[in-house]
Amino acid sequence: MIAAMTGLTHSLAQFVHSPTFGALPQKAVEIAQSGFIDTIATMIAGRHEPVVAIVQRFVAARGATAADASLLGGTARAASADAALINATAGHALDFDDVAMGGHPSTVLVPTVLAESEALGLSGSHALNAYLVGYQVWSELFRREPDAYHLKGWHPTAVLGTIGAAAAAAHLRKLPVDQVQHALALAASFAAGLVANFGTMTKPLHAGRAAAAGIEAVRLAQAGLTASPDALEHHAGYLAALSPQGRADRQSPVQIDSGSPAILDTGLSIKKYPICYATHRVIDAVIDLATTHQLQAESVREVRAWIGAAQASMLRNHRPVTGLEAKFSLEFAVASSLVARSVGLAELTDNFVNREAVQQAMTRVTIHAVDGERCPHEPVFALHDRIEIELHDGRVLNSGNLRFARGNAMLPLKPADLRAKFLDCTREATDIDTLAVFDRLNQLRDLPQVSQLFRS
Repeated sequence: MIAAMTGLTHSLAQFVHSPTFGALPQKAVEIAQSGFIDTIATMIAGRHEPVVAIVQRFVAARGATAADASLLGGTARAASADAALINATAGHALDFDDVAMGGHPSTVLVPTVLAESEALGLSGSHALNAYLVGYQVWSELFRREPDAYHLKGWHPTAVLGTIGAAAAAAHLRKLPVDQVQHALALAASFAAGLVANFGTMTKPLHAGRAAAAGIEAVRLAQAGLTASPDALEHHAGYLAALSPQGRADRQSPVQIDSGSPAILDTGLSIKKYPICYATHRVIDAVIDLATTHQLQAESVREVRAWIGAAQASMLRNHRPVTGLEAKFSLEFAVASSLVARSVGLAELTDNFVNREAVQQAMTRVTIHAVDGERCPHEPVFALHDRIEIELHDGRVLNSGNLRFARGNAMLPLKPADLRAKFLDCTREATDIDTLAVFDRLNQLRDLPQVSQLFRS
């Protein structure tokens, strides 16, 4: 029992109960606020996607009467866990949400934090603190696995996000350490999500289930349901189960007591394109070369792309015929970049994907998966991507090494670009005062109550 009480699960529970951040650096607050802004934008943009309607009908059929939290930025409300389920699914439905630590942290953490903060009548400052607690726990677990989750079939957003969400919710509800420990252990048993389901409606549901399961784990722990005190580090526990090679670090002390939020090191990468992040460096390069050299798609003989093995494993759809499938296709990303000079919401439609010029361009893309040095900032990616475009006239255009996509945490969007993305994502939401919401999100730390966020 002594070993369990001093192990990883207990140490994380202690941190969730009493974070060691001290006074939060302004930069950490600004990065976290950008996560809230981006998630609300993508949630509103995705709220009419078919997967969201299905999940809403599923929730309605359960007949829950609680109305703790807002749904999709509108006037409808639902129980906290149900709101998190629906909102997180919507936030991930277009694959346009931010990226860090091999997954999509904000699309899980923001809906969890907003729903629970509303239910408890808490302030924006409480919400930001809880988000950073969840992010910190997610980061601590992520650093312990040296092998790429995606290559093993695990979706980090789902398997890490569930525990991150539980940490955030437990912090908001001020659970005692023993109950936090049970909640984290419960969340470990709830964690699941397969890469095989990328390019289907199930992928955004991964985010929704992670958010809801985190809240449910906390509620069950509050009600007295117990779990193993060493569920995370046990030889038959969470980290070991996710690591078939057995290389997960289950023993080292936690690195969350330095007082510096992990978000300052890893940040958030804001997506420019509503498509799998593994394509973004290539998209930037193809659009740049096509624009600089005034290329037409029909003038291209072949596009050769060198990307990381884990990236290639995610991009499983080589001849997509729907917008949903195209989100996980490097061939489509290249074709859209050549044909339209854009890979945006307008291009991620069934009609555009099936245009003859797009389908033809996809046949001229060759992918070379490279299992070499990985990016220290995004370990799921290769250190560099690279492309060559061979033209029918014999010329070969080379991108050189592609280090960071535009919008990456190491090459961040300007505030004006983030605002432009927010307004673009919410332009059809005539029932929401989107400018007011944007302004409140930018002042989230000073918002007296999170429930005021969407009020007219």
